[in-house]
Amino acid sequence: MDKLRYPIGRYSFEGMTNKHREQWIVDIERLPGQLSAALAELDDEQLDTSYRSGSWSVRQVAHHLADASMNYFSRFKLALTENNPTIKPFNEERWAETADSLQASAAISLSIVEGIHARLVLLLRSMETADFDKMFYHPEKGSQIGLAYFLGYVAWHGKHHVAQITSLRERKDW
Repeated sequence: MDKLRYPIGRYSFEGMTNKHREQWIVDIERLPGQLSAALAELDDEQLDTSYRSGSWSVRQVAHHLADASMNYFSRFKLALTENNPTIKPFNEERWAETADSLQASAAISLSIVEGIHARLVLLLRSMETADFDKMFYHPEKGSQIGLAYFLGYVAWHGKHHVAQITSLRERKDW
């Protein structure tokens, strides 16, 4: 069951080198194309199929990636423009249950991901090494989160959800 939930494994952070930073930015840059390929030619029935028992549907995963990308972009911008800001968490489970997440075309969220990731990559490539030491406070976690850690997480998060979709496609032979 854990392999279905975490097809690429759980996120772990062991620090950030220049090589890690560049790879993570490339991963973020590639996400829209990977998501587009993962969603290609899926019909509504397939989009409404859960990637594992009790999980979100493929459609909800696509919309979640747009929701998360918008939030992640704002967290980077806040941390870069304010001193240790407190971010506003979003309830991912409740967001995934709203009408737009249940009914909207996945193409809408793909467009959002494309735009946000284009802006995010420009922002990330403009950052100095010291900028990745900046932090924001996550009130639900009760902890400070550094942008180096967060960059790795954002890169992992996109690959994680695309792998949920692609592993379902492989299992179903779609």
